[in-house]
Amino acid sequence: MKIWFQNSNVEDIRERTRGTLVEHIGIEILEIGDDFIRARMPVDRRTVQPYGLLHGGASVTLAETLGSVASFLCLDPSKKRCVGLEINANHVRSVRSGFVYGIVTPVHTGRGTHLWDIRITDEQDRLVCVSRITLAILENELM
Repeated sequence: MKIWFQNSNVEDIRERTRGTLVEHIGIEILEIGDDFIRARMPVDRRTVQPYGLLHGGASVTLAETLGSVASFLCLDPSKKRCVGLEINANHVRSVRSGFVYGIVTPVHTGRGTHLWDIRITDEQDRLVCVSRITLAILENELM
């Protein structure tokens, strides 16, 4: 069952993230399914730490991007907006090169909060990171 309020596609999301951190570190939204979003991020000079391993903060950036995009797509942007409340991540495996892939799926999409599960894997589909993000759903303020 499709969970998105907005009929958005990959190109719409790419356009919304132009000129942001998402574009700067090379995160690409690849697919928007009925109840998931899939993206990839390069493991390169922009996303590694000094030892040449994928930086944990880069993994968290991928996870937060996926969770935020997912919540955004669930909302009527003329009435609601979402902001991050909490994110956690468990780093399971190191990666030195190539791409990592993230998939976000819903845990809870309520009126006041959304909770998302993000699984990040390497090119061999081995688990790299497990993350959860909670977003607050707020009414748009009248200006």
